Amino acid sequence: MPGPSQRPLPIGAVLAGGAASRLGGAKATAQLNGRPLISYPLAALAQAGLEAIVVAKADSPLPPLEVALLTEPDEPAHPLAGVVAALGHAGSRGVLVLPCDAPFVTPMLLRVMAGAEKATAARSSGQVHPLIAFYPASALGPLESAVHDGVSATQALESLDPEWIEVPERETFNVNTRDDLACAEALLRQVRS
Repeated sequence: MPGPSQRPLPIGAVLAGGAASRLGGAKATAQLNGRPLISYPLAALAQAGLEAIVVAKADSPLPPLEVALLTEPDEPAHPLAGVVAALGHAGSRGVLVLPCDAPFVTPMLLRVMAGAEKATAARSSGQVHPLIAFYPASALGPLESAVHDGVSATQALESLDPEWIEVPERETFNVNTRDDLACAEALLRQVRS
């Protein structure tokens, strides 16, 4: 369904191409409350009514997926490589990107971002989250240059003069270590009780 300006909604791209060295295994397949970690952002995208894809490297371990898989190049190893691949795939629609290790992003935030007209990203307690963001089609060239030049994901995002959406820290919580995974389990138990 077209957004307020009658443009098509962006594609939701869940990024799963990272090395996950601090977690000690693949993030996408790590189990959180009996489900693969990647299933949480995919479910949020579905609840927000957005078409979803997973973007990963060819050798990235993934659970069985019910959405399309887009393979990003192995090199360069840059946090925005998956964003660039997704933008190339999405064409004029742009992409709303999420990392596969963000289990608490809400469908409400995704619906707000999906209606953005320009680059828009989450920010919590002053921390910028360039991988919880909407990138319009026009961001492809600048992000390709940023990846080529080794510019950080945050600097690349900030160069787009984005809009910011302030969100609670819980919503941008991501799982990088086994301790983070245990913390996420505890947070899920709190929600259920």
